[in-house]
Amino acid sequence: MRNFLLSTVLIIVPVVVFAAGYAALTPATATPQAASAQAAPPLGDMSAFVAITSDVQKRASQNDLPNAQARITDLETAWDEQAKALRQANAAAWGNVDEAIDNALSAIRAKTPDPAKVDQTLTILQEKLANPSGSDAMKKNGTQVTVAGIVTTDANGRALPCEVMLDQFRTARAAAHILPANVDRVDTLEVKGTERCNADDDTRADDFFAQGIALMSN
Repeated sequence: MRNFLLSTVLIIVPVVVFAAGYAALTPATATPQAASAQAAPPLGDMSAFVAITSDVQKRASQNDLPNAQARITDLETAWDEQAKALRQANAAAWGNVDEAIDNALSAIRAKTPDPAKVDQTLTILQEKLANPSGSDAMKKNGTQVTVAGIVTTDANGRALPCEVMLDQFRTARAAAHILPANVDRVDTLEVKGTERCNADDDTRADDFFAQGIALMSN
C-alpha cells in the first residue's frame, strides 16, 4: 500500500509541476471583447433631408420649378432649425452639407435656372447628405482666415455662419469698455454686418463683425 501511494505521488508531482510551469510560460488567452459599436454618423440621421431633396429632384426633373423651389424652401427651413445642434455635433461635416444646400438654393432660385446646374447641385447635395464628412471638391484650401486677428472661417476655410459671428460680436460688446471715439464705428459695423447677414452673405458679414470685435478689444 505504501509502495502504491509512493508510486502515485511520484507520478502526480511531476505532472503538477509540469502543468504549473506550462501555465506560467504560456501566454494568457485574450478574453474576447465585445465588438465596438459602429461609429455614429457625424450628423446623425439625415433621412428627412434626403427625402426632401429627393422630392426637389423629382419636381426639377419634371421641369416643375415653382414646386421644386417651394420644396427646397422646406429643406432650407428644416436645416436652419437644426443648424445649431448640427454644428455642435460636427462643424466640418455640417459645413459640407450647408455649402451644398446653399449651392442648390442658388441654382434653383436663379432668375433663369439652368436645368443642368440644378441637377448637378442636387446630386452633390445628396452625396453630402450620404457622407457629410467626405471630401468636397467645392471646399476652399483648408486654411483658416482671420480678419483683424479674429478667425472668420472654419478649419476648411469656409466662412462661419454670420449668426455665430454676430453672437460673438454681441458677447464682446456686452463685456467691452468701448472708447467713446470708437462707439459710432462699432455701431456702424454691427449695422453693416447685420445687413449682410440678412442677405445671406456670410463672408462680408463676418468681416464687419470681426472688425468690430477687434475694435472693441483695443
